[in-house]
Amino acid sequence: MIRSTIWIAIAMSIAGARAAEKVLTPEDKSIRQFLSAQAAELERDFFPALKTKEEFEKLRPMLHQQYLEMQGLWPLPEKTPLNAKTTGKLDDAPDYTVELVHYQSKPGLYVTANLFLPKPINGKYPAILYQCGHSNEKRDGNKTAYQDWGIWFARHGYVALVTDSLQLGEIAGIHHGTYREGRWWWHSLGYTPAGVECWNAIRGLDYLCARPEVDAERIGATGISGGGSATMWISAADERVKASAPVSGMSDLGFYIGEDGVDGHCDCMFVYNRARWNWTNIPALICPRPLLFVNSDNDGIFPMSGNNRVINRLSWLYARFGEGDKVSATISVGGHGYRTDLRREIFEFFNRYLKHSIEPVTDPNGGLASVNGDKGTHFIEHARLRVFPSDADVPADAINTRADRFFITPAKVDLPTAENFAEWKTKLLARLREMTFNAWPPNAPSLVVSPLGGTGQALPPEAGTANGEDSTEPGLKVTWRWFPGKDAAKTPWLIVLNAGEDPQRIPAWTEEQMGGASALLLCPRGVGTLAWTRKNPPNTVEREFPLLGGTVDGGRIWDIMTVAKNHSDGGRKWHAAGTGQAGILAAYAGLYEPSIEAVTCVNPPASHFPMEGEKEYGPPLLNVLRVLDIPEALGCLAPKGLHLAHVRAAAFEKTAAIYKAAGAEGKFTRE
Repeated sequence: MIRSTIWIAIAMSIAGARAAEKVLTPEDKSIRQFLSAQAAELERDFFPALKTKEEFEKLRPMLHQQYLEMQGLWPLPEKTPLNAKTTGKLDDAPDYTVELVHYQSKPGLYVTANLFLPKPINGKYPAILYQCGHSNEKRDGNKTAYQDWGIWFARHGYVALVTDSLQLGEIAGIHHGTYREGRWWWHSLGYTPAGVECWNAIRGLDYLCARPEVDAERIGATGISGGGSATMWISAADERVKASAPVSGMSDLGFYIGEDGVDGHCDCMFVYNRARWNWTNIPALICPRPLLFVNSDNDGIFPMSGNNRVINRLSWLYARFGEGDKVSATISVGGHGYRTDLRREIFEFFNRYLKHSIEPVTDPNGGLASVNGDKGTHFIEHARLRVFPSDADVPADAINTRADRFFITPAKVDLPTAENFAEWKTKLLARLREMTFNAWPPNAPSLVVSPLGGTGQALPPEAGTANGEDSTEPGLKVTWRWFPGKDAAKTPWLIVLNAGEDPQRIPAWTEEQMGGASALLLCPRGVGTLAWTRKNPPNTVEREFPLLGGTVDGGRIWDIMTVAKNHSDGGRKWHAAGTGQAGILAAYAGLYEPSIEAVTCVNPPASHFPMEGEKEYGPPLLNVLRVLDIPEALGCLAPKGLHLAHVRAAAFEKTAAIYKAAGAEGKFTRE
């Protein structure tokens, strides 16, 4: 087994995370039980109505589009020129050569790679796209740690393209945006580094297919860990991959959420589950192409429980096609890594399906200079495999380090006219419901009020303040505090609190706004006395919600809507309000909840996407920027009342224009 230092670090991280489990608060346990139940429901069935391959084939186009959408790759990006270049060549081995190549998957997004070729070249060969795991080789690029795979394949009659990942490549980007970097706007943009790795691999296939040495009908894909996930991504996305062997790269929601398995993984391991899939739907797209699901029996970040569930589901699906022999699992004894038996299985798998050979592999470690227990040595000094030998050689136009800001283009929303406003708004809110709020339940639950103090009455407790809690989803509660005002005739305010705001006092910023109205202070999920522990890294709860098709803040909007609806008996209307991000959440709730008739946002952020160098931005809402941004969302409140306090003068001109198109300019004020 060849073990990189970063794999050891991962194992230590998991051990630390599990140790922390011993000190979970009751609130931590409660939110985890809620999320686990949600995950179990999504994975309760696997294509339950499916009986034949014909039925699956009818679903395939829709599934494929949804999958690419969840990668941030739909509509499919333009295939711009690869501008592939070879910067050097290693030709000193007797039976293989190595070309040092790079291509641009998008303008300025460079993919560095080593291309291993048989020597001498005699005709066309099957090819392997090798996806690298997280091996910290710094400026050499993580591809250099997996050179033994390229060497073995080239020596045995394959062309092998070993590509750097975005993170840990020669021009290093970031995989840990939400894991530790606080880039929560990734959720709003629908950006995941998994999508970048998938797109880079699609363009890698383009590169291989353009090489005269490659038989484009015989291409396979493999890789371990992050490379195993990337192998799954590309194999599900592109049918040019004719045989796939992902190694320790995918589990299921039962592990990622049910056992907090997300803690052991960076963001490249996940897509945003907007369509709320059973996670095994992803490899299902590979069916009926040959698939070898490779794992180890003591792998802490891909445990056997999840492996068994995934392969059992896939075996059932392949059987529907009459191709049960084309999917199999191989298990090695040990931890996260390669061993001789795994290498042999993988090489024989590709020989069988890409070379039609059933000869046993007798040199599975042949790509290594030597093997001693779990340590191996490489043939080629890592620095010799650099595509860009020095920092001065790195292209000045490379955007790799800022790929997250450029990979996905936010939606451009045309403003409505007076004639088409109603249709414009209806279509936009329907799209928003589909792309951003698909995880909401179909209906709000029945009112559940548990007194925490005060009078213990449901609203309105005329005698004084009251504390209470509502159940907004099964297993999830939020708390509120009611303050009767001096003027009971005025519309009561529903004030949404941010984390850190005092849940027992009306905020000071309301004094100039409320004018004596009654108020209900709402602590949505994760805020106030029922808040869970948030640790950065690994931001467990906040990273699990997108695997269920939403975000924490998307759920908070549902909480606001539900509490407003629960307490609107007798036709009561609400004036929803909040400062900063909470004000924007109140506004989104007003888009869908009829009992909210007016909204006030104090110090509202102008976008869900931060300008470079800025730290303030709108609440993370899944894919929202692929539909609209805050000014357009606020405009959709028309003709309801909207007041913006303490705003920059030009920030919401679009909002004003939309209100004017709706004929409701008198309902929009700002200061």
